[in-house]
Amino acid sequence: MNDFFARGPALGLRLVLALACSVGLMFVDRYTDSATQIRSYLTSAVSPLFYAASLPESLISSASEQLMSQQQLLTENSALRERLLQQDAQLQLLNFLQQENNKLRALLGSAPVVEGQRLIAEVLAVYSHPFAHQVVLNKGSNDGVTVHQPLIDDKGVVGQIVSVGPSSSRALLISDNTHAISLRAERTGIRTIAEGIGQWDQLRVIHLPLSTDIREGDRLLTSGLDGRFPEGYPVAEVTRVFKDDSQPFMNVMARPYAKLDRIRHVLILLPGNQLTVEPPAEEPL
Repeated sequence: MNDFFARGPALGLRLVLALACSVGLMFVDRYTDSATQIRSYLTSAVSPLFYAASLPESLISSASEQLMSQQQLLTENSALRERLLQQDAQLQLLNFLQQENNKLRALLGSAPVVEGQRLIAEVLAVYSHPFAHQVVLNKGSNDGVTVHQPLIDDKGVVGQIVSVGPSSSRALLISDNTHAISLRAERTGIRTIAEGIGQWDQLRVIHLPLSTDIREGDRLLTSGLDGRFPEGYPVAEVTRVFKDDSQPFMNVMARPYAKLDRIRHVLILLPGNQLTVEPPAEEPL
């Protein structure tokens, strides 16, 4: 206890010395340039510490800005991809409509009109069976998808819906060996049918007599006669024509325009995507 109170004068002396030093430093700082130089030296000495302390915050801020920029670019890229897919699908029909325009106007006095909506869907899964070419899409009955609705991409026809759930659906691709589609040759207008053979890049064109006018490079479009695929969408290009006089039909192969083995997004043609013709206006009597 006595030792404790004995420290009183020493503490008081320290306080007086501290006050005196403070007053002295204030005087030196006010009336001389020495303090400025000392402050400059101290600032230079501790500046690396300030830099090191602020470095994590700078890195986090920079990384955050970079991530935001990257996310914005990804969002814009996705929007542009969807827009391009919609425009490419419209362009496919424009090519067909331009060819048919003069003929229809001459016959009916009006131009063809394409109606309906298109729904963009993403491929969630691909069936791995060698011959069953099917994919699962992220759109279902909640989005207005129904069985038999056709699928296209930016190149041509992809397939059709075969089963639908509330939030997903399953599609059969045109390359599946159980799928067949009614076609029309763009150059000659002949009608035919193409069936899948279980290969991504090959279709078999069937029931063409030996006298049929068809050649390599001919474009095959949907004919609209099957009641499922609207007329005028590109499907495949003829790659091989072989005639055997001992057979009643030619052996014709075609390559699909759609890259069926690498599709990621497709357009589902909702009801109403049919080629229709407005009736001509009645002329006044």
